[in-house]
Amino acid sequence: MSRDYLEFINQIKRKTNIDLSLYKEAQMKRRLTSLYEKKGFSSFTEYFQEINKNPEIFNEFLDRMTINVSEFYRNIQRWDVLENKILPSLLSEKRTLKIWSAASSTGEEPYTLAMILSKYLPLSNISILATDIDEKAIQKAKLGIYPERSLNEVPEHIKRKYFKQQEAYYQISDEIKKTVTFRQHNLLSDPFESNYDLIVCRNVLIYFTEEAKDLLYHKFNAALRPGGILFVGSTEQIFNPQLYHFKVEDTFFYKKQ
Repeated sequence: MSRDYLEFINQIKRKTNIDLSLYKEAQMKRRLTSLYEKKGFSSFTEYFQEINKNPEIFNEFLDRMTINVSEFYRNIQRWDVLENKILPSLLSEKRTLKIWSAASSTGEEPYTLAMILSKYLPLSNISILATDIDEKAIQKAKLGIYPERSLNEVPEHIKRKYFKQQEAYYQISDEIKKTVTFRQHNLLSDPFESNYDLIVCRNVLIYFTEEAKDLLYHKFNAALRPGGILFVGSTEQIFNPQLYHFKVEDTFFYKKQ
């Protein structure tokens, strides 16, 4: 790791409590180098000086280091498994589920969860915590306005029931919005609550180092109740789930033992 980048990591950690060393170096370095070069800087040292005094550059940095690529029902076959196998099993044990959508980006994932749960429960009985490190992503999620491409996988009857079209955009219904509470949270450094029935954390673990993933799997396991489920993304299979006291419930679904 170059001294320039190492010093940048240390400065960012002091300023934001975000530890860039826990993200895969090549990907993160490439993403940030292309950003600072576009802005006309020639080194991480120069870039940090500007981050430190210019809120606009700082916010742009936060935006770039977080990965906000999301859509409703992303990898729909996995959501079908959640709807038809995982949720019925969890709901056979208790009628109120404690659910966390971690690294929830701009809200598509927790809102998808709420729409799927509405098949089994009245909306007034659904409560989902959604967290992300990026305050701007959370603000977008709270607005609940999405471009048409984000709804590509949404079943037609769900689209009609819970969305209102406004020209090229779609507004999600207030009833669905009320089921989700958004909060800023750093997965790698902040504590987790406990006794969750279901934790959904998809398409973010791939950006972390093996050391960071190891830490997170332990933290997720501790945050679940016995028998609770962790649902990960379709490129994020856990190859040794037993190391973290999980067993495979279905592909990309892991049950706490």
